[in-house]
Order: sequence, then structure tokens, then C-alpha cells
Amino acid sequence: MNKAQLLKQLLPGFLPIIVFIVVDEIWGTIYGLIVAIIIGITELLIEYTKSKKVERFILVDVGLIIALGLVSILLDNELFFMLKPGIISLMMTGLVGFSVFTKQNLMLQMSQRYMKKMTINPYQVWLMQQSMKRIFWLLLVYSLATIAASFLDDTRLWKFLGSAGLIVVAGIFLAFEWWQKKRQSKQLKEDEWLPLVDEDGQIIGSAPRSHVHKQSFLLHPVVHLHVVYNKQILLQKRPANKLVQPGKWDTAVGGHVSTGESIELALQRETLEEIGLENFKAQAITRYIWESPIEKEMVFVFKTAHKGPFKFDEQEVDEVRFWSIDEINKQLGKGIFTPNFEHEFERFRDMLI
Repeated sequence: MNKAQLLKQLLPGFLPIIVFIVVDEIWGTIYGLIVAIIIGITELLIEYTKSKKVERFILVDVGLIIALGLVSILLDNELFFMLKPGIISLMMTGLVGFSVFTKQNLMLQMSQRYMKKMTINPYQVWLMQQSMKRIFWLLLVYSLATIAASFLDDTRLWKFLGSAGLIVVAGIFLAFEWWQKKRQSKQLKEDEWLPLVDEDGQIIGSAPRSHVHKQSFLLHPVVHLHVVYNKQILLQKRPANKLVQPGKWDTAVGGHVSTGESIELALQRETLEEIGLENFKAQAITRYIWESPIEKEMVFVFKTAHKGPFKFDEQEVDEVRFWSIDEINKQLGKGIFTPNFEHEFERFRDMLI
């Protein structure tokens, strides 16, 4: 989307507030409120004529304008006049904070309303939320500083914060975002990118592996293969130097699907890499969503019957061996196995053997 198209999409949403600010400065708050509300109601009627439904975000726009207008009217003495910039900034901080720290991302929903032709994948949404968190804390500090400056005898700080201060805050934020993007760009180029999926398993985007494992809880596909033989299950022991579940016994094969790779190819690749097995027949069992403290996965579960021999990288796997069902049952819940394996074993036990 070029700049002209972006402006065209955003203008209807910004028009009422722009009109309110201009009219407020020229003729006063009352007239600004009246004109802005008329424009908002007009937009509401136009949208209703097109879609036959009330556009709730136009109501939010008008509500914000009314709130700003009431603040202007109520704070119509010297002290309240000085508090006005800080209170308005605090209101905007609250809106950003509500979007960041609750499941109702109003800022994202309002953006999608004005840019209906633009699609945003989950990774972009997560990046947006990280930026909004930084905006929230920066605006909160600015708002509180502006309110505190209203009570000082020297008004120079208040005048600075109320005029150039917001520009400085915006400059600090943009400079930090630019620096962070530049710092991460090289790392992200070298990082492994993983596909992102919806709850139906359909690919809807991609993200770097480091961010997927950064408590972003971006749903991504992984493959698990259970190797069974003579009513026993092959397990691998994770090395003690692993960051996740070190020293615990886990599913024989488990790994991420790479971008552009099918589930079947990922299963073949991971199996060869982890236990040196190739030319095997795998049976699909099920898929489910697993959420750990650091990530959220869609797990595609398979099984195969094979007695070995198995080859494994000793830097990635400490040991592999077959476990009987009785052995596993006796050790459940004792911290011997990874929580993910225990979940699969208890839920799909009858399908594994």
C-alpha cells in the first residue's frame, strides 16, 4: 500500500478528531464538539447504509471526542487548564495499555477497520504489541511528568512538556525502534524461520525461531514420531545442557517444521537427524495444540514400528532406549519424562501400541 492509499484509508478515522482540534482552537470547545459529533454521526449513517450494521469503532471515535471535549470544558480554570495536557495524555495511555494488557486489542481492531485491505499475520501482530508496550511505558512517564509539572511554581517545564515534549517523546520512541530494528536485522537474517498456523493447521505467516520461543506463543507446527517395537516405546534422553527440559526422557523424535517444508518431509528430516532412521513407514495418529511456558505448538503425532539400529548425535541426545509400558507407568509424574511426552502417552496410549 503506497502513501496515498494509506492516507485514504486512515483519513475517515482521523477526520472527526482533526476537525475537533481545529474548531476547538478557533471557535472554542463547544463548537468543536458539535461539528465533530455531526461528522461522526454522518460517518455512522454512511457505514450503516453500506453494511446495514452499526460500526462500533465510529462510536468509539465519537466517544473519545466527547471525552476530550468534556475534559476541556471541566478543566476551565488555571490549575485545571495546566492539568489538561497530562490528563488527555493519560487517557491515551490508558487506551494503549488496555490494548496491550488485555485480550481486546482496540488499537489493532481500529487499524484493521481503517485498513480493511491490509492483512496482518500473527507475527506482525506480536511485533505491534511489543512496540505498543514500549509506547505505553513511555507515554505513562510523559503523562505523569506533565501532571507533576502542573503543580510547580516554574511553568517552563510544563510549557516544554505541553508543546515540544510530546515531539521529543515520539522522537525517542522512533529512534529506539530504528536502533532495535537495525540491531536485530542481521540476527533475523541468520535465524531459522518457522511457519505459523491457525487452529485448523493452515499456514498464515512465518516468524523467526528465536521469537517463536520468546513467549510470543505464536502457534507453529512440530512433528513427533513414536517408535514402537514388541509393545515397547523408544525414548530419547535430553542432554543436561539443553535449555528446555534438560536431562529428561522425551519422545523418540521431535522437531520443528521449517518454512516451505511439508509435515511429511519435516518428519523424515527430523527422524534422520535425531535417530538416524530412514526408509520407514509412519502412521499419522492425531494432532493437538500444546502450550508450554515459552511457546505454543501444533503437534502432529506419528508412530512407526522399528527395532533399529538407531544412530544419534551425542551432542543432541544423551541416550536412546526402549521402555516397557509398565516402566513408563511407574515413572509418570516423577519428573523423569518431559510434560509433553507424559501428556501424549496418557492421552494417546492406546493408539501408540
